[in-house]
Amino acid sequence: MAENKTMDAIHRNILKKFHTLCSVLGLTEAEKRAIVESYGVESSRDMDTHDLIDVCGKLSQQVDARKGTGDMDKLRKRVMAAIGGYLKATRQASNAALIKGIACRATGHDDFNKIPRERLRNLVAAFNNKVKDAQAVNEITNGILLQTLSGYGNGTKAEA
Repeated sequence: MAENKTMDAIHRNILKKFHTLCSVLGLTEAEKRAIVESYGVESSRDMDTHDLIDVCGKLSQQVDARKGTGDMDKLRKRVMAAIGGYLKATRQASNAALIKGIACRATGHDDFNKIPRERLRNLVAAFNNKVKDAQAVNEITNGILLQTLSGYGNGTKAEA
């Protein structure tokens, strides 16, 4: 019984994705109906889960094609800037090959240009957050160090 609930939930989620992709692509009701009827059913609810997954994959490719490679190039440049900023903040050497290697290792991909859009976005956020965190830690430690050093200078702390 639990398996049926899980499969039903998967089917509902894929069905939602189908309708979302159709909306993103601006498909009319007639176009959606033509897609559904090509699978021998009258409603998208009646489609097999595997068929829905196939259709969603094809529709996703169309969405990606419409967005174009320009967006991906910009996103790749943002990833390179974020990783480069992190390397600079940590005073490490950097070059394009090193940055691309870090991105590939972080995502488990062999080719920088094959990293999917969502993973690229995650990398930008992760490395930008690492830089912010490192800056915050430096400010805190510098403040503590200043307090400690100023305490020794005015005689309030025992000098070693």
